[in-house]
Amino acid sequence: MAQIKADPNKVAWEESEFPILCETCLGDNPYLRMTKQSLAKECKVCTRPFTVFRWCPGVGMRFKKTEICQTCSKVKNVCQTCLLDLEFGLPVQVRDTALGLEDNAPRSDVNKEYFAQNMDAHNSGDGLGSSGFGKAESAGRELLKKLQRTEPYYKRNRQHICSFFVKGNCTRGAECPYRHEMPQEGELKHQNIKDRYYGTNDPVARKILSGSRAGGAGRQFTPPEDKTITSLFITGVTESVTEPDLKGFFYAFGEIKSVVVVHKSKCAFVNFTTRVGAELAFEKTGGGINIQGIPLRVSWAKSRPVGARSEQNAEPAPSPTAVMDALQAGPPPPPGSGSTFAYPSQDPTYQGSTSRRR
Repeated sequence: MAQIKADPNKVAWEESEFPILCETCLGDNPYLRMTKQSLAKECKVCTRPFTVFRWCPGVGMRFKKTEICQTCSKVKNVCQTCLLDLEFGLPVQVRDTALGLEDNAPRSDVNKEYFAQNMDAHNSGDGLGSSGFGKAESAGRELLKKLQRTEPYYKRNRQHICSFFVKGNCTRGAECPYRHEMPQEGELKHQNIKDRYYGTNDPVARKILSGSRAGGAGRQFTPPEDKTITSLFITGVTESVTEPDLKGFFYAFGEIKSVVVVHKSKCAFVNFTTRVGAELAFEKTGGGINIQGIPLRVSWAKSRPVGARSEQNAEPAPSPTAVMDALQAGPPPPPGSGSTFAYPSQDPTYQGSTSRRR
């Protein structure tokens, strides 16, 4: 009996038990339910079949699924769904630019298949996270720590925009599960999954890199025109970062008026006595600091209007006498009818058999 030789390509097809995901794609629900389907789709990078996982990250969020296989994910150390770096949560192009890494991944179909087979045979499971980052320069790592988010960005899991609402013919109203808002125009609208993976022509990465060159990941680098603003806004503050820690760090740049820490919102305000001290502090920190091993983002605080917005635009409250007179007068006459009525029944203030004008 002839023995059929096994196809080496099919032997290398992925069979996994759990996906490689970032914390944002998993969502904030600790009781997550996933569906698993073996060899359901082909990887959008190497085109090999792989195990697809599908889940809902939270209430009101859209269902998400894995887009690339675990072999491609380990090569670039990225999430299987959003293709962002697992350690820093940034696009591949931003990470490779900061660390000086070169992309040697093949592009042709034959070379991609051969490359994937070699990675399956020689990869120990650590991926780029242990082989590439350990040799990176400390300056690049510090830049990535300033650019990275300090907490998951669950807003990325929202539902897609309703296409019928954009056309103006959505009849579902509040029951529509999709977002009723107009899409924003710009280069961020045109994103490609292969460009994100290979780190080439990624509009999100270009925006982040342009912001970092301008001084701090798109944060406000130039001091605001309002000279009365002498406060800095700190984000990413955890329970371990206290008011004395922030005061002890920023006091070297100038006299501090007060420090307000709001652990519930994970933010803080450092109020300087003079504008010169606030400008010096932001210039030296470069938009990011590290206290007790926790990366914090620094930006200028915004000017706050005096009083609530409703109090600024509100009209003066009427006197109690005017309120009582208005209630006794009844509703106003219909528009265009004037103050005279042809018949008593046309008078809206006429009640029953008695009138207020008696």
